[in-house]
Amino acid sequence: MPQHSSLRSQLNYEPAVLRFGTSGRRGRVVDLTQLEVYINALAELEYLQSLPADQGGISRGDLFYYAYDLRPSSTRFIPEEEGRGELAQAIEQAIRDAEMIPVNLGPIPTPALTYYGLIKGKGSMMVTGSHIPFDRNGYKTNTSRGELLKKDEDPIGRLVEQVRARLYDQPLSASPFNERGVFKAGHRELAPINDEGRRTYLARYLDFFAGQDLAGLRLLVYQHSAVGRDILAEILRSLRAEVVCAGRSDTFVPIDTENVDQEQLRVICSLVDQVTQGHRPVDAVVSMDGDSDRPLVLAPDRSGGPGAGVRFFGGDLLGMVVAEFLGVDSVVVPISCNDAVDLGNLREILEPKTRIGSPFVIAAMEKARAKGKQRICGWEANGGFLLGSSIAANGRVLRALPTRDALLPILSVLFSAKRKKVGLTGLFDQLPARFSKAALLKKFPRSRALAIVSCLTPADSTVQEAVFEKQTVTVLDQERREVPAEPGLAASLFSIRERMARFFPLTLGFGQIVRVNYTDGVRVYFDNREIAHVRPSGNADELRIYAVADSQARADEITRLGIAEPDGILRRMERELADG
Repeated sequence: MPQHSSLRSQLNYEPAVLRFGTSGRRGRVVDLTQLEVYINALAELEYLQSLPADQGGISRGDLFYYAYDLRPSSTRFIPEEEGRGELAQAIEQAIRDAEMIPVNLGPIPTPALTYYGLIKGKGSMMVTGSHIPFDRNGYKTNTSRGELLKKDEDPIGRLVEQVRARLYDQPLSASPFNERGVFKAGHRELAPINDEGRRTYLARYLDFFAGQDLAGLRLLVYQHSAVGRDILAEILRSLRAEVVCAGRSDTFVPIDTENVDQEQLRVICSLVDQVTQGHRPVDAVVSMDGDSDRPLVLAPDRSGGPGAGVRFFGGDLLGMVVAEFLGVDSVVVPISCNDAVDLGNLREILEPKTRIGSPFVIAAMEKARAKGKQRICGWEANGGFLLGSSIAANGRVLRALPTRDALLPILSVLFSAKRKKVGLTGLFDQLPARFSKAALLKKFPRSRALAIVSCLTPADSTVQEAVFEKQTVTVLDQERREVPAEPGLAASLFSIRERMARFFPLTLGFGQIVRVNYTDGVRVYFDNREIAHVRPSGNADELRIYAVADSQARADEITRLGIAEPDGILRRMERELADG
C-alpha cells in the first residue's frame, strides 16, 4: 500500500456524519465509528479553547471531565453492531490530543457530570444516547459554564469540517485509526474512575434538604438500566424513605419519559404488585431515563382496587409542582408543554414559550435573568427540570443547574406531597384539570417529517401564530406582536387551516381550528379546548404527536388516532403531504 494513501481513501465503509440533535450529537451505533466521534469531539474541544473564560472557555493543560451511561457501546465494542463502540475511549483520546487532562467520572447521570463541571469551572462531555434505543448512542458537550447553545453550532460545524479534512488527509500509515475507523491499538482501558462527581451530586441535595426527611413514605425505585439508579435509591434512603428497588436490568431499556407506553406501564404495574404482595402499599414509583436527566414519577391507582394500575404524571405537570414548591418568580417552558401552566398559579410569571429543547429553555432563562428575575426555572414535557438561578430556602442554598435534571423534580414532588399531607394523586389533582399525552412513529425519516411540517407552514417566516376568527386572521410574531396580514398571507393561512381540518375532522371529535402556533412544528388549537401538536424529533428519525385535552382519556385517544397504523393522522399526512 503506498505510504501517501490518505486515511479517507482507505476507509472500507462510507462514513456517516454525526450531526447535532436537540441536545448533543446522536446516531446509529453502526455509524458511530471511533474516528467520527473523535473528529467531532476534538473540534468541540478546540472550539471551547477558542472562547474567553466568561463564555465558557477552557485552556490547554486544564482538567476536562467525562462520564457515560450504561449503554454497552458507551464503553465496549459491540460485535452485533459491526464491532462499533468504545465511544468513551474515543472521547478520552480526543481530550488528551487537545492537550488537556481527561478525568473519568464514571457511570453517573448527565446532570451530575454537568454540575461537577460547573462547580469546578471545567468543561465536560457525557457519552449517552439518553432515552433512544440501545442501537443508537452519542455524546453531549458542556462548556465550563453549561450546555452548548444553538449559537455555538455553526462555528463548531466549521471546525468539525477543518478537523475532518485534517484527519482524513493524513496517510493511513500515520493515522491512529485503521480502515474501519477504529483505533489501531484496539481495546483500551479508560482512566481510573474518580468518584468525586457522584459524591458532589449527592451532597447537592442532601445539603439542601438537610433537616427534612421522607420518613413514612414507601417508595418503589424502578431501576432498569438508568445510570442514576443507585444514586436515586441512595439519596431516598438517606432522606429516611423506605426504598424498595425492582426491575434492575443488565440489558439496556430505552425509557422515554415523554412517551410512556402501555407495555412499560404494564411492567411497572407488575413490579408494584410484586413488592406489595404481603407488604404495605407503595406511595410512589420513581425512576429516570437512561442518562438520568429525566424523571419518571407514578402513583399506584387504587381507584379500581388492588392491582388496578398506576397513574403517570407527565413532566410538564411535574414542573408546575416543583416550581411552586421552590417559590420561583420566573418560569420558562417549551411550546409543547401542557397548557395547565397557562391556567394555574404560575400564569403570571410565565415567560414567552420556546422551541423544544434545553438550549432554547436555557437561552430564555438568560433573558429572564436580564429582566431582573431572581428565582428562575424551566422544564420540558419530558420532565427534565432546569434551575436557572440559585434558590435559597430554610437557610440553605440550592445552586443553579441550567441543564435537565431528574433528582430535583422527584425530591420536590415527594416533599411537596408530604408537606401538604396528601398523596401524589391528591397533589396533582390540585393543578388545573388539563391532561396531556405524547406518542410517536419510530423510524420515520426526518426528511419526510420536515416535508409534512413545511406543507402546513406559511412561507412567511415572521408568522409565529395565526388566530382565526370567522372571516379574519390575526398574525403574531415571535414576540407575540401583531403584524399585518396582507390578503395573500391571510388567504394562505385559511388554506392551510382547511388542509389541516382534513386530518383533524369533526367526525373524530375535533372542533373547529381557532389557532395555529409555529414555534416548533405545528401546534393546532381547537374551539373545544383540545390541542394537537405535530413535530419531528430533534434527535432521531421519529415523528411525534402531542395532545392536550380536558380528560386523560381524550388526550390518549388523540395520540392513538395520531399514530394508528396504517391510516392514522400522521400516516395520512405522510401520504398526502410528504408524497404529495
